[in-house]
Amino acid sequence: MNRLSRVVKIIQVALRYGLDEIILASAKLPTQWRFLSTVFFWRDISAPRGERLRRALEELGPIFVKFGQVLSTRRDLMPADIADQLALLQDRVPPFSSDLAIAEITRSLGQHPDQLFASFTREPVASASVAQVHFATLKNGTEVAVKVLRPGVHKAIENDIALMHIVAGWIEHWWIDGRRLKPREVVAEFDKHLHDELDLMREAANGSQLRRNFANSQLLLVPEMYWDYCSPSVIVMERMQGIPISQTQKLIEAGVDLKKLSREGVEIFFTQVFRDGFFHADMHPGNILVSIAPETFGRYIALDFGIVGTLTDFDKDYLSQNFIAFFRRDYKRVAQAHIESGWAPKDTRVDELEAAVRACCEPIFDRPLAEISFGQVLLRLFQTSRRFNIEVQPQLVLLQKTLLNIEGLGRQLDPELDLWSTAKPALEKWINEQVGWRGLVDKLKLEAPHYAHIFPQLPRLLQQALQAKAAPQEPTTHRLLQHLMSEQRRTNWLLSLAMYFGGGLIVGIIVVQIFLRWHSGF
Repeated sequence: MNRLSRVVKIIQVALRYGLDEIILASAKLPTQWRFLSTVFFWRDISAPRGERLRRALEELGPIFVKFGQVLSTRRDLMPADIADQLALLQDRVPPFSSDLAIAEITRSLGQHPDQLFASFTREPVASASVAQVHFATLKNGTEVAVKVLRPGVHKAIENDIALMHIVAGWIEHWWIDGRRLKPREVVAEFDKHLHDELDLMREAANGSQLRRNFANSQLLLVPEMYWDYCSPSVIVMERMQGIPISQTQKLIEAGVDLKKLSREGVEIFFTQVFRDGFFHADMHPGNILVSIAPETFGRYIALDFGIVGTLTDFDKDYLSQNFIAFFRRDYKRVAQAHIESGWAPKDTRVDELEAAVRACCEPIFDRPLAEISFGQVLLRLFQTSRRFNIEVQPQLVLLQKTLLNIEGLGRQLDPELDLWSTAKPALEKWINEQVGWRGLVDKLKLEAPHYAHIFPQLPRLLQQALQAKAAPQEPTTHRLLQHLMSEQRRTNWLLSLAMYFGGGLIVGIIVVQIFLRWHSGF
């Protein structure tokens, strides 16, 4: 019943704000629009279309607001009047009552904000689809930001997610591409991330992890979390001072180099994805500031860590191979990687897939970002995947969304940005670190505790094996011992080989370095 009432509400809101008029006008269907305007003569749709769309999304709730936030970064895909209104959804969603915020803080932390803090700002400084933010000062004088979960947001999200599950089932059953697109898995992945976002303790942990990943970086600042003031519905973090990245004119007046900023944004993205396998997946302009403090001037400031993406080592390896191949225009390697990973059927012809990928990607090279639409590229790649029966992996949906956000930010900062030449060095550096001698040393260090546990046991295990061999044994037990001895010898041989190889590689590198230094001296 709740789902049915939710469907009815969505239809009512869409009709009230004239979303049908916006869709039909964009589709150039004037006859249908005149018919609907006659049927719904009672409604007032005199407001601009962008404003009506924004208000409708606000009324429908968090999921629809997030959809609008994603669209707001894609000015290449929609008129400016609509994009300007959707940009207001980034951090200017209508706030809820300050009394409700104070009540939630009191309930969650056990004390009234006036008792917890030296000062507390009643009026919110920012409001989003899931939470809103107030400024406060701790009793030791530290300035902080207090994030409070929006009341009733759980119920609204549960209803919308339930509808998405139903629609996903319909798509999988009735659409020819349904099974290949895995809509149920995609919705389940989206469901997981949304519920993670509703737990502010998890968000605080995500922020702490991201801060630790970039602790020694000159690219990104992440606020510190004050765990004594955190709960599932309230978190208190370091207050960050900066200019919103969408306010480009203020950034220029402050002396920020926008071209440098756009290049560093690309580097941050690839660092998060390939080095850490842990990336901020909600990077719309409302969640990004730029520091103008003298000691951190021009560095990015990340906020709102409710949605993060993670990648396994397999995913990172697969993606890195594809990206490097794309950058080198090695479309054959792209096709081979798809088949080797199992994403494309094993019987797929490499040459045919290679030609299809080349037709999709070749037109976008050697062009500035202003002349490229990754939305169109993804659409063409989707059509190619349909032709070759390539499965769409749910775990990469957030990565695609993040990449589109990065593109949107890049267009605002530097429309002439060459994305390929900017990203290629960062990615190649990561690849070299993974497969070069540094990667080998890191992997040996990682396995060292395991080896340290095994080596001291070898003499005892050998003695036991020899004693067992000397004693009379039943045939079955004897065979088992022989098998164990064989496996032990094999393990010892592999460990020795690994140690000799690693030692030889390190010695070889040292010798080469000495030779190069000696040779350069002449």
